[in-house]
Amino acid sequence: MCINYSRVAEGFEPVVRAFEQNFEDGLELGAGFSAWLDGELVVDVQGGWADRQQTRPWDASTLCPVYSTTKPIAALVVALMVERRLLDYDVAVSAYWPEFGAAGKEHLTVAEVLSHQGGLAGFVEPIDAALWLDPIGLSERLARLAPLGDGAKGSAYHPLTWGYLAGELVRRVDGRSLGRVLREDICRPMDIDFWIGTPEAEHHRCCEMVKPKAPAQFASLNDEVRAAFLQPWSAPNRGASEWREAEIPSANGHGTASATALLYSAFARRGRIGSVRLFSDAVWAQLTCERVFGPDRVLPGKVSFAAGVMRNASLLYGPSPETLCHSGWGGSGAFGDPTTGLSGAYVMNRQGSDLLADERRQRLIDALYGCL
Repeated sequence: MCINYSRVAEGFEPVVRAFEQNFEDGLELGAGFSAWLDGELVVDVQGGWADRQQTRPWDASTLCPVYSTTKPIAALVVALMVERRLLDYDVAVSAYWPEFGAAGKEHLTVAEVLSHQGGLAGFVEPIDAALWLDPIGLSERLARLAPLGDGAKGSAYHPLTWGYLAGELVRRVDGRSLGRVLREDICRPMDIDFWIGTPEAEHHRCCEMVKPKAPAQFASLNDEVRAAFLQPWSAPNRGASEWREAEIPSANGHGTASATALLYSAFARRGRIGSVRLFSDAVWAQLTCERVFGPDRVLPGKVSFAAGVMRNASLLYGPSPETLCHSGWGGSGAFGDPTTGLSGAYVMNRQGSDLLADERRQRLIDALYGCL
């Protein structure tokens, strides 16, 4: 097993040791971890294997699906639309997408939908699972859907549907898909190796995933949990070329650890990535302020949501509750801490079964903060 030390700034050696320990303890197949501090790359390490047969080493160019860690990156694109005055968080979604107002949803605001308060966590009635690979078609179905939860207040996490809602909003006001805006307006100009809708030409760099050995645990089995996770039609076939190429802004972003951490530096530096300011302090405040807090009806425990990004209420991502963060299926995760200017991202291909926590990621984050 080989570890690649692409970048380790002086004083951050304990992070490398924690990364190595995960492999020594038999917890990894392949993984990467990266951190940026005030716009400077301070840690970038990779190791292990990108494929299940252990023939392709994981290196700095390996692309990894980060699943729901994609959501805050997509939320940056929505914030860009707010900055350009094409969207307003406090305006009803139906003002931009009239069909969405069906079935009692006419007053749901952009911020409520982005903070998982729309009651659209999934489909109770069967759908063709192939529809997940047709973002416009799936969005049309969501527009007609009545909210679940019988009017319950609070959040009910939308693992997949969130991305189609955010994506259709962007398409309605900009004319381009969310993934295309991300590529053309953010990633390509700044040479950031992250994709929502990964072209076939990049698939040879993608790692192979090893699925969790145990199913995820939920606090209860209500209609929203069943619709979101447990039905045969709750998700598409993940991993095929069609899945990689489709734009699912909630769940199929592909990137390196370094690129993911760099995008999350927008949360650490109040809307700035490198020398580029994506949006103003006013929009940053609207994006990151708490929209809902309490027991989630899908995820276990209490959760704090801003407009598409989690707030660090459970302190899984360092000591500051002001940190903005998100976990992805199987253990990936990223964060941006505006109190320190620190951002980081962990990606891997051996998936765990916890929905929010991951011991490998926690070990790395604890070591990182210990270096400050």
